[in-house]
Amino acid sequence: MSTAMAPGAVAGAGVAPEARRVPVSRVYRFEVVKLVSQWRIRLLMLACWTLPGLFVAAVAQQGTLPSDTLFGRWMHATGWAGPLVVLGFSGSWALPLLTSVVAGDVFAAEDRLGTWRHLLVMVRSPRRIFVAKALASGTVIVLLVAGLVGASTVGGLAAVGNRPLVGVDGHPLSPSDAAGSVLPAWGCALAPTLALAAIGLLGSVILGRSPMGLLVPALAAVAMQLAQTLPLPVALRLALPGYAFVSWNGLFASPVQLDELLISIVVSLVWVVVATAAAYLLFVRRDFTNGNEDGVGRRALVFGVLPPAGLLALTFVAIAVATPSTGSGISQAKVQQSVATVFAHLYRLQTEQLHRPAVTEAQLQVTAECERGDGQVDPVGPGNDWRCVVTWHLPGTAAPGTAIYQLDVASDGRLTADGDGPKEVNGYFLVHTPTGDAPNPLWQFDGQVELLSSATNLASRANYANSTNSTKG
Repeated sequence: MSTAMAPGAVAGAGVAPEARRVPVSRVYRFEVVKLVSQWRIRLLMLACWTLPGLFVAAVAQQGTLPSDTLFGRWMHATGWAGPLVVLGFSGSWALPLLTSVVAGDVFAAEDRLGTWRHLLVMVRSPRRIFVAKALASGTVIVLLVAGLVGASTVGGLAAVGNRPLVGVDGHPLSPSDAAGSVLPAWGCALAPTLALAAIGLLGSVILGRSPMGLLVPALAAVAMQLAQTLPLPVALRLALPGYAFVSWNGLFASPVQLDELLISIVVSLVWVVVATAAAYLLFVRRDFTNGNEDGVGRRALVFGVLPPAGLLALTFVAIAVATPSTGSGISQAKVQQSVATVFAHLYRLQTEQLHRPAVTEAQLQVTAECERGDGQVDPVGPGNDWRCVVTWHLPGTAAPGTAIYQLDVASDGRLTADGDGPKEVNGYFLVHTPTGDAPNPLWQFDGQVELLSSATNLASRANYANSTNSTKG
C-alpha cells in the first residue's frame, strides 16, 4: 500500500529551512546591555556622572586655582569655568582612557572568552555583529561624555553660580552666552573622541585576544599630545585628529574663531570613517572557523597601518594646499594683536572693579610691542622668552600708560602673560576695590593666537570687536 505524498514533498526533503538572521537593532541592544553589565564600565559611568561635579565644587572652594589650565583662573568668578577646565583635562587624559576601556576591548574580549562561535550561531552575520558592536561602544562613550558635561556643569553652577564668563580674548560673555558656548565646545570635543574610539576598534580587531588593544587609543592620544607640543607646521597639526581637543577655545573669542575648529572636526570625522572601515574590512574577512586565528595576520598591515598613515599624509597635503599653513602660524604681529586685544578687554573689567569712569577699546587705543630674547631672537614661533610692552591712552590724560608682560607662547597658539609692573596695574594679584580686595584681571591672563589667520585678518577682527564693544559701551 503506497502512501500519498503531498506535492513538493520530495523536492523539499532533506533541505533545512533558511536561517533567519537577527536584526541589527536586537544585536545592538544585546551589545549595549553586555557592555553596561561589565563592572569596569559601571565604575566609569559612576565616576563620569559624579566626580567632575565634586572636583569642580572642591576646587572652587580652594584658595589656589589651576591657572595653568585654560579658564582655570576664572573658577572663583563663574560656574561656567568648571566644565571648561574639566574639558581641557578630559581631552588630554579622561577621554582617551574612556575610549581605550570601551572601544579598545570590544572585539578582543570575545577572543579571550572564546565566545565568537556562540555569537555567530545566534546572529549568523559577521557584518551585523560588527555594526552592533561599533554602535554599542559609541553609545556608551557618548553616555560617559554626557556625564562629564552634566556633572561638571551642575557642580560649577552649584558652587559658584550662574555668572558671566571671561572669554579667551578677554571679552565678557553673559551667562546665557557662556552656556551657549560650553555645550558646543563639548560637542566639538566629541568628534576626536569618536576618532579615538574608531582607532580603538581597529586596534581591538588587529590585536585579537591580546590586551594590548586597550592601549591603542591611549597611545595614539599621547602621541598626538606630544606632537602638539612640538613646533610642527600648522597643516600637520590640523591633520591630527586630536586637534579639536584644543581648537574648541575659538568658540570663546569675539568674533568666534571657526576656521581651525571646523577643519579639525572634519579631519576627526574622516578618521572615524577610515579607521572604522579598515576595522570592518579586517573583521568580515576573518576566518572564524580557525580557533587559532584571533585577528592578527598579513592583512593587519594593509588595513590597519596603511590607511591611517595615508590619511595623515593626504590631509596634511590638502590643508597645506588650501591654507597658507606651512609654518608655525605664530608671528610677531599676531602676538602683539592678541595681547593688545586681551589687555583692552580686561582693562575695562578692572575699571569696573575700581568704579572708575567707563572707557571703550576705541578710547584706550591699546597697542603692544613684543620681542623675543631681548631682541636677539627672531620674533616668530613658540617660546617662553617673549616680552611685551603694552601702551594705552586714557581720555583727558596726555601721558600714555604702559605695562610690561613676560609671555609664554605654546606651539598650539595659547599664550600666558605674566604681569611685570607697574604694581598698580599688573604687578600684584589683587586690586583694592571700594568693596574690598578682588583678583586683578591684569596680573596674569591667557590669550590665543589664531594660527591660520593672517595679521591683516586678525586686525580686522579686532577692529570689529572694538567697534562692537564701543557701541555697547
